[in-house]
Amino acid sequence: MRDVVLTLFLFGSLPFILWRPTYGVFLWAWVSVMSPHRLTWDFAYDFRFALLIAIATLVGILISREPKRLPVTPVTVVLFLLVLWMNVTTLFSLEYDQSLLMWDRVMKIMLMTFVALFLLHTKLHIQILIWILALSVGFFGIKGGLFTLKEGGEYRVWGPAGSFIEDNNALALAIIMIIPLLWYLHHQMKNRWVRWGLLAAMVLCGLSVLGSHSRGGFVAIMSMIGFLWWKSHTKLVTGFVLAMLVPAIIGFMPDKWDQRMWSIQNYEQDGSAMARFNAWTMAVNIANDRPLVGGGFEVATEKVYALYAPDPSVARSLHSVYFQMLGEHGYVGLALFLLLWALVWRDASMIINQSRSRQDLQWAFDLARMIQVSLIGYAVGGAFLNLSYYDVPYFLLAALALTRVLVEKQIKSPDQSTVLPVEPQTVNGAQGARREAVATARPFNTYR
Repeated sequence: MRDVVLTLFLFGSLPFILWRPTYGVFLWAWVSVMSPHRLTWDFAYDFRFALLIAIATLVGILISREPKRLPVTPVTVVLFLLVLWMNVTTLFSLEYDQSLLMWDRVMKIMLMTFVALFLLHTKLHIQILIWILALSVGFFGIKGGLFTLKEGGEYRVWGPAGSFIEDNNALALAIIMIIPLLWYLHHQMKNRWVRWGLLAAMVLCGLSVLGSHSRGGFVAIMSMIGFLWWKSHTKLVTGFVLAMLVPAIIGFMPDKWDQRMWSIQNYEQDGSAMARFNAWTMAVNIANDRPLVGGGFEVATEKVYALYAPDPSVARSLHSVYFQMLGEHGYVGLALFLLLWALVWRDASMIINQSRSRQDLQWAFDLARMIQVSLIGYAVGGAFLNLSYYDVPYFLLAALALTRVLVEKQIKSPDQSTVLPVEPQTVNGAQGARREAVATARPFNTYR
């Protein structure tokens, strides 16, 4: 039944995508991030819905009259250069056949990121995108949180099969990244029940992160909480709430969870940690041998391990967004990757500074702050996971780039609140008085 409902819904949406390709961006984000087809059991499980939506969206761009423009900013330029460099490194891949499979997947994500930048252009578009990202991952966070409560944290929480977040560690990081988005949406909503629902979702998502038994996720969420406290204007109150809430949640988890988290201190005795060091050393060796192009996508194979790893017998994935970029795309790829996210962070800071004292831009101020919190989680948690090409960070990149454009446009436009009302006298007199009032107000308009 799920297969039929999902298929009918997505096929039925195609005419609307052709009419309004913006719908295609939203549906792509939902299908790509949540993977709803992985919650079915029959023919829809392996159907390529995302590809179908992408094709319909691209056709819609050609025939639709919707406004289309690509913001040219340092972020979009560096993103384009990074994508271009990934294509170059693929040509020199050490494992060409496997590399092509991941290249195909990554290029679709990057293409739809640029399509989102090309088609989305209003505050409403950005808000819808944030809702989709938050609820798509939040679904698994809420589900995992309820499972953790039911089972007392004894069993691990896993993500949807065949997706970027199938692994418990990857799911934990994805949930960590959307918790600040839920907090942002909580502040945007006026309905009391929706606000309480979003708060409940945040608590359950936090439980789901702990229920994943991910040590990297634990470090990431603690880093994110610390950053939230540091940025808080009420550090005393926030610190008190966190001091009461965090120990209570952690105390709910079983003893084996405590032992796993504390094993971080004795990483040299942990096989998983030592396997990561082995993989990271291999990535450095590949980059030193091929400093420009690295090894290409999917370089962590037994064949490559035998050539570059200190211990060829332990062949695992690179387990780090940084070493993944280094090993797969060389020092050039890593430099572009780091530059990209540094510029994204700068965009968020610029939005915060420009909108801090503007009531009409309070939504942008809150969004930029929360995306920065998400990026902290990604930067810390990503140090232990292969999520260099995960969709959500790139959609957040697009949301920030578009928000920056809207904020700058709003600031440059005349502030009509400075125009004083004019008492109507005669027709000509009223028009003259109004022109005089506008002319008088303009010198005080600091945004003109």
